[in-house]
Amino acid sequence: MSEPTLPSGVERRAFDGRERLATRGPPVYGEPTDGEWRAWDPSRSKLGAMLKLGMDTGLAGDDTVLYLGAASGTTVSHVADISGATYAVEFAARPARDLLSVADDRANLFPLLKDARRPATYGHVVEPVDVLVQDVATRGQADVAVRNARFLSEGGRLLLAVKARSEDVTAEPDAVFESVTGTLSETYEILGTRRLDRFHDDHLGVVARRR
Repeated sequence: MSEPTLPSGVERRAFDGRERLATRGPPVYGEPTDGEWRAWDPSRSKLGAMLKLGMDTGLAGDDTVLYLGAASGTTVSHVADISGATYAVEFAARPARDLLSVADDRANLFPLLKDARRPATYGHVVEPVDVLVQDVATRGQADVAVRNARFLSEGGRLLLAVKARSEDVTAEPDAVFESVTGTLSETYEILGTRRLDRFHDDHLGVVARRR
């Protein structure tokens, strides 16, 4: 069986004798490097886990991206390494400072200190994008994705990591995932889902397309 096709700009490379996913760019979080290449650690990146587990994200090298929940820049730095203009939304001031440092080395990465639950506050800055990546640990994750669908171009894709415990710490994760995907399906066509438990407990990766 052939290995899943990776997005342009992501390669399988050997680091310390072990094959790992990698992108080409300045290192950010102490990840192993090999020349210009830097390892993409799926245990620190939900999107990296989705790729490692073989999910077809549809990412392409010329995509424009809106990333919600950028934190200190671990995953969004890899996304910016392989994409076009990348808007990175982060609400908390402390990780946003680290995100600014990451952006210093990436002319296509634009940090926004905003709340992903309130897209109107950055609607004047963000242009239509091809991909919406979301990793926001809050209740109402589907609602956030629905509100931000306004930025997706026709046929644009959502790459979402759903954290069950952020929705309801007492509910069974499968029930949470069913509820979230049900809400999403009113705005998005669900193309694929996969549990990320190998790398992230009680998380579901979702690939969807705006209707």
